[in-house]
Amino acid sequence: MMLKRENILLVDDDINILELLQRHLQSMDYHTYKAVSVKEALYVLKDTFIDLLITDIQMPEVDGLQLLKFTDEHYPEIPKLVITGYPSVDGALEVIKSGATDYLTKPFTKEELRQAVKKAFEHGKSRKSVKSKTSVTNKSVHGEMIGESEAFHKITDVIERVKDNKATVLVKGESGTGKELVARAIHYSGKFSKAPFVAVNCGAIPENLLEAELFGYVKGAFTGANDNRTGFFQAAEGGTLFLDEIGTAPLTVQTKLLRALQEREITRVGSRKNEKVDIRIIAATNADLHIDIKENRFREDLYYRLTVVEIEVPPLRDRKTDIPLLVDKFLLKYGVEYKDRLLKISPDVLDVLKRYQWPGNIRELENVVQRAIIMSDGIITLKDLPESLKFQIDFPDSELKPLREMEKEYVQRVLLHTQGNKTKAAEILQIDRKTLREKLK
Repeated sequence: MMLKRENILLVDDDINILELLQRHLQSMDYHTYKAVSVKEALYVLKDTFIDLLITDIQMPEVDGLQLLKFTDEHYPEIPKLVITGYPSVDGALEVIKSGATDYLTKPFTKEELRQAVKKAFEHGKSRKSVKSKTSVTNKSVHGEMIGESEAFHKITDVIERVKDNKATVLVKGESGTGKELVARAIHYSGKFSKAPFVAVNCGAIPENLLEAELFGYVKGAFTGANDNRTGFFQAAEGGTLFLDEIGTAPLTVQTKLLRALQEREITRVGSRKNEKVDIRIIAATNADLHIDIKENRFREDLYYRLTVVEIEVPPLRDRKTDIPLLVDKFLLKYGVEYKDRLLKISPDVLDVLKRYQWPGNIRELENVVQRAIIMSDGIITLKDLPESLKFQIDFPDSELKPLREMEKEYVQRVLLHTQGNKTKAAEILQIDRKTLREKLK
């Protein structure tokens, strides 16, 4: 039986260093992937299972520190080794803070490389062992979820409690809050992570097809059923079936869902044979199922079967302290993809993003950041935001004011920000100085 060869990703803009590393590591029986930029490295990380990252720090556009931070956030299980020609105490501290295991200075010998790689792998195993015994990190659950607010930690605490059992979970929250990310965090952070995770949007499948898609069917069950087919329940065997928009499921399907939850068995459409299934169900809804129950659109007994554990995902307006972290995440993700570099955001823009009410929640924030990156020439400023956000000022209902008065207050605020510089104020307001002078009168 052949032992698995570890995959090592090498990142350096110096092709000679890359080739040297590759020769040394291949002679040690490692499998290597090469990338000459952070952007290339991200594509490899996305498509390939990597056991160790080795990266340079000084690189054009996006540097290695940003790659370390991205990897630590999105792939925390991957140990990281830094190789650099510019050693310093401050640099070493910054590297370690960014999640690196060790710091190797150029030039290095083959033996020094061997020892550093060995240490990195040992550190990776130790970290996985500790992580399996401790709670979720402050800022991340399986990479995609990120936050530091009290509301975020309440969610991660519940995730920790349910990740290793198959209790049925109902995730509630407005559209765009990240309900599927919660479901994925439960699945991928627990002991069933190697089994399938199957996501089904019940609202996107026509009512007359949903039953067949969920439970499968036998040949001849209906027109077009030319073969036997398994459904999503059996596709998720051993793992997790995520049923999004569960409130849209018709009552006939709800009846079969109830039986599947009670008996842990399903019956394919057109069949009389019961088939056992071993899965965890996580359902999600942005509707008030209590109202649906009162109006006979949702079965009360199914609701109680689904709510063994409930997780309420708060809207983004109730966890605004998480906005800077989310913005940084999207800046790194899309800055490299769209502009080949990491973009910065002005304090004014971040202030507007934190004061906006976000009816579309995290999904809307992600779209706004994407658009801003595309429109930006470098640093993201107010001009790169959509019109609906540029002059966002929050007033309680009791303080709603005429538009003329709000405009006056906003112009005063901009002038205060520019310390009376009318040219800069006119630029922010996107009006000429003559118009500004008239407004000031």
